[in-house]
Order: sequence, then C-alpha cells, then structure tokens
Amino acid sequence: MISSPHNPKLKLVRALLGRAKERREAGAFVVEGVRLVEEAVISNWKFRFVLYDETLNERGKLSVERLTLNGVDVEEVSASLMKSLSETETPQGILAVLEFTQLPFTNHPNFILIPDQIRDPGNLGTLLRTAAAAGVDLVLLPPETTDAFAPKVVRSGMGAHFRLPIRSMGWDEIGGFCESARRVSESANQRVGESASQRVGVYLADMDGQSCWEVDLRQPLALIIGNEAGGASQSARKLANQKISIPMSGNIESLNAGVAGSVLMFEVVRQRLVIRNS
Repeated sequence: MISSPHNPKLKLVRALLGRAKERREAGAFVVEGVRLVEEAVISNWKFRFVLYDETLNERGKLSVERLTLNGVDVEEVSASLMKSLSETETPQGILAVLEFTQLPFTNHPNFILIPDQIRDPGNLGTLLRTAAAAGVDLVLLPPETTDAFAPKVVRSGMGAHFRLPIRSMGWDEIGGFCESARRVSESANQRVGESASQRVGVYLADMDGQSCWEVDLRQPLALIIGNEAGGASQSARKLANQKISIPMSGNIESLNAGVAGSVLMFEVVRQRLVIRNS
C-alpha cells in the first residue's frame, strides 16, 4: 500500500491534474471515479496505472480485479492520500492514469465540431459528450480552447473521450483540413451530378445568423461554437461561410455554449434522420 505523499505515482497524478503542459509532456491524463474507469476498460484504453483505496465500492472492485488480471499496474493507497488527490467533494476511491491515444477518424468526415475559445471546462465537457451522442466524426480544438483532457472536462465528458476523435490544431491547419474535406465532397458530388456549393458548409453559431430550422444541415459540415461571453474569434468568423442561430422566445439573448452547441448538433441529427426516413 502506498502511504507516502512523496510516492512517484502520486507526484505524477498531481502534475497531470495540474496543467495541460504536464499532460502533454507526459503523454497521459487522469480519470477519476468508477464510471470513467469502467469506460476506459470497455474501450480497451491503455492504462499506466490505477490507484484505489478501501472505500471503493463492489462495482469498482470488479474493475480492479479485471485490470489486475489484464496485467495493469494496480496499487492501493490510503484513503487520506486518495482524498488529497481527488478533485471531487465525494471521492469514489479510484483513479487511473491513462495514455493519450489519438482515435482514428474517417477520411471523409461529414460532421465536425469546432469549439472556439470555449474556456469553461463544464461547457467543453458537455459539448464533447453531446458530440459523441450525436455522431460527430471529429472534434477540432483551436487555440485558446480549454484542454480537452483537463480533469473537469474529462468528468463532464462522461466517457466521450474514449469514443470521439479529438485533435488540437491551429486555425491555418483547421482551415486547410476543412478545405480538404470540401474538395473531397465536391469530387463526390460531381460524380453524382450535385452542386458542391449546396452540400458543404462551415457553420458558425451566432445570434444574428439564420434560423437553424431554415438551413439545410444535411450536407457534410463543420459546426463552430464560440465562447458565449466574447463570441467567436475572428479566425472562426473568417473560416465560416454561414451563420446560424437558435430561434428563442422571450427576452433571452443567448444560451450557454454547452446548451447551444447541443441544440444545434441535434438539429443536424434531426434533419438527417428526417431525410433518411422519408
């Protein structure tokens, strides 16, 4: 049992919980709680090690047993040390250090999410969780967006990180990627005699945009969700070729980024389901 606060594993956990730079340099991140550890196991994610304490429930102990049988480095720590590491008010008695893994994505993504300058971890986690549920093919994280593997984002994502390809890119790279996807779609559309201009778009969520109910969102697209306080960046506005909004009644001017992005992602899903089932 680990009982010293100076143990190298505990030092690594503290570093990974602290800063994105530490996570990038170590190539690892932390998940905490029974549910997230289970999700990592189900997804066959690569574990560096697992720490647990005596307060772990029976469900969590089953994961510990499974991981131990699979040869994962599992070690018990004192409950007081686990509590000192935990970022939750009620620790569940288990955390794991996982390797960064870049999930593959299709060569022809038709649904891309770009969270622009989303700095609130809860909002970003909500967007990632919704993106996984809505069938988003790829998430592109531009500069000044919160680290997707920060502890609060991972908790809010509720396992989305294990199912959703996520890439960090500069705006030039994002623009090049979207242009490449546009050319692929143009080629495909030309083969079937359709207009590429009607089939490809980079859409920016904006309160002054056209109602999402009036815009055809069935074609391959990238959806940009900007920071609710400051709006989208100039780079995002330059990349977008259309602005879309969510119709709202009353005197409400805007929704938070997590909610707005979720509404728009599922409007894409709704439109695509309608045409598929018609």
